[in-house]
Amino acid sequence: MEKVNLEVRGMHCDNCVQSVTQALKDVEGVKLAKVSLEENQAQVTYDPAKASLETLKEAVKNAGYEVA
Repeated sequence: MEKVNLEVRGMHCDNCVQSVTQALKDVEGVKLAKVSLEENQAQVTYDPAKASLETLKEAVKNAGYEVA
């Protein structure tokens, strides 16, 4: 398992946090996704054999948010 912190831009409320969290959890190989509105960050624990950093970033983008 690997851990990565993604800087997420465009979140404004708890619904945004839930959207990003669900988008990340829907990626195969993601074990844990913890999203913080205050820090504009998503902390993700994932299996690199099943998911890549690019896949995680793409999931956030597809949910309507930016990844720095």
